[in-house]
Amino acid sequence: MGILDGKVAVITGGASGQGAAEARLFAAEGAKVVIADVQDDLGKNLVDELAGAAIYVHTDVSSEEDWAETIRQTIDAFGDPTILVQSAAIVHHKLIEDSPREEFDRVLAVNLVGPYLGMRAVLEPMQRAGGGSIINVGSGSALSGVAGRALYGSSKWGLRGLTKSAAIEFGVFGIRVNSIQPGAIDTPMLRRSDQEIPPPQIPIARYGTPEEIAEAALFLASDRGAYITGIDLPVDGGSTAGSWVRPRADFKTND
Repeated sequence: MGILDGKVAVITGGASGQGAAEARLFAAEGAKVVIADVQDDLGKNLVDELAGAAIYVHTDVSSEEDWAETIRQTIDAFGDPTILVQSAAIVHHKLIEDSPREEFDRVLAVNLVGPYLGMRAVLEPMQRAGGGSIINVGSGSALSGVAGRALYGSSKWGLRGLTKSAAIEFGVFGIRVNSIQPGAIDTPMLRRSDQEIPPPQIPIARYGTPEEIAEAALFLASDRGAYITGIDLPVDGGSTAGSWVRPRADFKTND
């Protein structure tokens, strides 16, 4: 028996990276999984891998129409969703003066408006199901300012506020809403970036893995986290614990 037996999970960005790790783990723990993404080939390949435990739905999270269709197909295939993990995101690494308005609009559409639409889309079916769990995947950039990441970071700061307000509003329906704030995680998104924290500056001294984010999401999605709502959970190897100065060895003195 898995800890998600009988659950139905919609996972945005579920075709690759952290989302795919969540899809695999949730299916292994007994959930039926809906992979909602725009990466059609990767999504369909993952459905084949999960052998009957998942379906794929092409979903642009910034589209209200796509959300309606995703939930319709979820209900047709598995019943009302009881878990929503919002992993879909786009990154943006530019200074403010080099970032035109249309780039900010797109970042906000995917990273902030998308999760808002997702929570609205699942609210009614989750109420019918008697409750559920929503996990919004943010970023360490939502816990401190980062130069060159103002657009991306502000979208994730906004997601933190949206999460906390939704937790207060949805609690009466038995729906918990939490956020995970990943640090530098070894995914294709990180490998496309040249601005991530180098491992020596992370207290645990390595990048995280998608599977470690999936384990955090699993806990919050399951009944083991039944009394937890409205939190930000950093999963970052200690990156946001404080300011890194230099390695400990530099503080050693020779007598």
